[in-house]
Amino acid sequence: MTSKERIVAAWEGRPGDHIPLTTWCFGFLAPQHLRWSREGVERKFWYSKRMEHLHTLPQPWTLEDDFRRVKAWHSLGLDDVLDVSVPWSVSPEATWTDSVIPQGQADPRYPVLLREYQTPAGPVRHAVRQTGAEPDGWVIQPDHVPLIEDYNIPRAVEQPVKSPAEVPAMKYLYTAPDAQAQAWFAERMDRVQEFAGREGVPVQAWSAFGMDAAVWMLGTQGAIMLAMLEPAALGELMEIILAADLARTELAAAHPGVDMVVERGWYSSTDFWSPKLFDQFVLPSVAELARAAHQHGKKFGYVMTTGVGILGPRLADAGVDVLYFVDPVQDTITVEIARELLGGRMTLCGGTNALTLQSPDRERVRGEVRAACEGLGPTHRFILHPVDAIFPDTPWAGMEALIAAWEEYR
Repeated sequence: MTSKERIVAAWEGRPGDHIPLTTWCFGFLAPQHLRWSREGVERKFWYSKRMEHLHTLPQPWTLEDDFRRVKAWHSLGLDDVLDVSVPWSVSPEATWTDSVIPQGQADPRYPVLLREYQTPAGPVRHAVRQTGAEPDGWVIQPDHVPLIEDYNIPRAVEQPVKSPAEVPAMKYLYTAPDAQAQAWFAERMDRVQEFAGREGVPVQAWSAFGMDAAVWMLGTQGAIMLAMLEPAALGELMEIILAADLARTELAAAHPGVDMVVERGWYSSTDFWSPKLFDQFVLPSVAELARAAHQHGKKFGYVMTTGVGILGPRLADAGVDVLYFVDPVQDTITVEIARELLGGRMTLCGGTNALTLQSPDRERVRGEVRAACEGLGPTHRFILHPVDAIFPDTPWAGMEALIAAWEEYR
């Protein structure tokens, strides 16, 4: 079977020739024998186009590098998936200026990057600390303040939404893909579809942010407090986010080269939200996005690393086909509980963790792989995957242990 045949079988709960093994690369330090160079730069660290539009990389990573990564994993017998980050747009009615506040004025340790927006709904200020160089391989801080960027949260000095008054401005800063963004996506998919068809790999489009976008705009504490104190304002913000997410999802799901659309949900778990608040602010949007994907005959995936035992059944009810992740390290759910609650309802990805791969104890890796494969493999709805990605500090020895255990138990 090809990677696509094997993975799609797992997505649909059909038997394959063996359990797939996939990874996400987030600056993974590749071993010397798997590296290549392009335009004079060695591709020492591996990434994924899942990160496009979200992060600034410390080295070039082209679409051709994504293709080369697929071939490298295939050469080892692993499976892979091509990721496409669906663009969004900013209203032409919104403008902004960037500046830098010197160290000591807004923060005692760091300069502060400031972006000031003007929108028809009023001004918005967004400020983050400029924290300096990152270790090799990790994503780097850009020289401005993008609205959408994971690492804005720990660096934040001033969130773009500080009260209900700033919520209406967000409909100008996170909007449906405009003509230029749609043209970009069409061109990208032409190249991705051709390679995916030739090499036999599935394509998943990252098309929705959901609550992750709300946390980027409000901060973690701000989002939770708004839910508790001004629920109507958070509801309004979630509707603004859904409008753009739905347009991105429709764009992706309508393309014949896309096999699945995926919504981020790293900030939607029980680490942040009670089940009641999840049901109120997250689940309705998930259900609407899943319906949009299914209307085009596409699968719908969702990312959640903790709280799966509580919120997983809700996601299945909402129409999620593939759940990233089942995590034996960060979460409290066991393989047995995951199989009982979800094994026949959704395809589960995970079973081991990138932290486990850092352990010198190869038996620990082997034990997690064995438990996951023996427990979830018989459902035919399982993909082995180190949660949630492999990083610059993931040792190749850990990957070798993972591959060896997978070959033993797959």
